[in-house]
Amino acid sequence: MLQGILGRKLGMTQIFDEQGRWVGVTVIEAGPCPVTQVKTAKTDGYNAVQLGFGKRKRVTKPVAGHLATAGVKDPVHYIREFRLGVEPTQKAGDSVTVKVLDGVKKVDVIGITKGKGFQGVIKRWHKNSGPKTHGSMQQRLVGSASAAEDPGHIRPGTMRPGHMGMDRFTQKNLVIVKTDEARNLLLVRGAVPGPNGNYVIIQKSANQHVPVPVSLEKKDAKASKDPKKALAKAAGK
Repeated sequence: MLQGILGRKLGMTQIFDEQGRWVGVTVIEAGPCPVTQVKTAKTDGYNAVQLGFGKRKRVTKPVAGHLATAGVKDPVHYIREFRLGVEPTQKAGDSVTVKVLDGVKKVDVIGITKGKGFQGVIKRWHKNSGPKTHGSMQQRLVGSASAAEDPGHIRPGTMRPGHMGMDRFTQKNLVIVKTDEARNLLLVRGAVPGPNGNYVIIQKSANQHVPVPVSLEKKDAKASKDPKKALAKAAGK
């Protein structure tokens, strides 16, 4: 059964939950996603559903032909597939909405992190800076990286300056706070990788356990057991 969808990160905001607590959430535009291809174990060797998301003016001829075969009229910007353990029930050309996540409490969100450009070892690997007095000229330099005779070269995996960010990252176990099917919005508690407008993959988490928050009534009952707090509350302090 398909329990995933494609979306786009819109930004972060804050809401109040049923317990009256402030919760920071990320708003994701989830769907609608046209089904661009259906794969089965008989035809392709495995079961999967390929979804598209986003609009664009034009696509390459191979992609246009692929979408025309599925019956998708509008060109899509983002195409990804979800593997399934059983044969999918969706058909090419169907539309998948955020309703596919009904009953799901926690999701994993996959996206590309923000690009930081070319960075040195202090920012990229959190190395310490050098001495800043007496003209050392070694404040932010890398320093020694290898021996001259043995091995005579820099070993693979050495922490060096280089490109930082723009990595595929999975933020796991984000709790779904609210779903707005009318506007195709999904609100999850916490941060999502990437900048605003970034395309993301949303899929059901393996861990669906959500801790039950302590209600406000229980907190008031616990406070009333303390004589000092009870007197202060009665006095209006």
